[in-house]
Amino acid sequence: MIPRILGATIRQAAQKMPVVAVTGPRQSGKSTLVRQIFPEHAYSNLEDMEQRSFAKQDPKGFLKNLGAYGIIDEIQYTPDLLSYIQVTVDKEQLPGQYIISGSQNLLLMEQVAQSLAGRVSIFNLLPFSLEEIQHTPFALQDYENYLLKGFYPRIYDRDLNATDWLLDYIQTYVERDLRQVMNVGNLGAFRQFLEICAGRIGQLVNFSDIGSLIGISYQTVKQWISVLQTSFIIHLLRPYHQNFNKRIVKTPKLYFYDTGLACALLNLRSTEDVNRHFAKGALFENFVINEVLKNHLNRNLYPGHYFWHAAGSHEIDLLLHKGGRLLPVEIKSSRTIASHFSTACNISKACPAQRLKTVF
Repeated sequence: MIPRILGATIRQAAQKMPVVAVTGPRQSGKSTLVRQIFPEHAYSNLEDMEQRSFAKQDPKGFLKNLGAYGIIDEIQYTPDLLSYIQVTVDKEQLPGQYIISGSQNLLLMEQVAQSLAGRVSIFNLLPFSLEEIQHTPFALQDYENYLLKGFYPRIYDRDLNATDWLLDYIQTYVERDLRQVMNVGNLGAFRQFLEICAGRIGQLVNFSDIGSLIGISYQTVKQWISVLQTSFIIHLLRPYHQNFNKRIVKTPKLYFYDTGLACALLNLRSTEDVNRHFAKGALFENFVINEVLKNHLNRNLYPGHYFWHAAGSHEIDLLLHKGGRLLPVEIKSSRTIASHFSTACNISKACPAQRLKTVF
């Protein structure tokens, strides 16, 4: 079993807070991690219809049956249970009493924030990071293999065909979760939408343009983007502006939480396919940005990173906000470093960051 970096931080939080919440994509290893960290806690998975029915019909009885310390998986299925957890932890004052997890970030966090404010530590667990896997027997030789295979733990643990598993993942989890969040009448159009998103990695999100390609409205595209964020399929990178309000409203770029999932949607089945594909550079950019994101989340740090775009064609792929400094990162997939790669970071007047040239 590959140790997860986030595990130590979760363990420390459980020594102080009565509730610990772990969110992340389905199959990212949440259940395995919390059961490994807290082997003495009773465990209940609300994917189980009997357990879910019990928790909904008799929440007090469900918590009593769980015992003094418990792990409750996929708690978003029974949001009312959070209020009963609040009453219990306020009464008993036990650190690490309940470990809860869920795979629908926005929905779960809204419910947790309402019911458990001041009583919960919240963590996000993504699939393996390169840092976690690179010195294990599962390490791969070339970065193209990581782009293609992605980082979902089950693929490595069971030595599965990555493309086949990821396509099944889309059908069994993504489309099912979609139905739970909203009513979608045309799953075929949604599948087309996923494929278009995969082909637009690293590009500015244009709702109208995407909608016109598959015959859906601007508002529907906006809603579907939100659903993909909720389900940890995509994340958006905001542009940097000195004015914080502009940072929020300006158009973001689209990235997938896992490049393997994007490759499966693009029908890439080998590293040769990846090397020939027009999106290889974008996939590598996505891979690097994901590793920066995981590095922060695995240490429970706020991921303060952006991209930067100036008038004309000047752009910086990734801008890290660290200790009051802005560090620009230029990401290229070429194995040969050329002088023009660092052009974007040489804009001393336009670029708000210090002049640091970094090429991956």
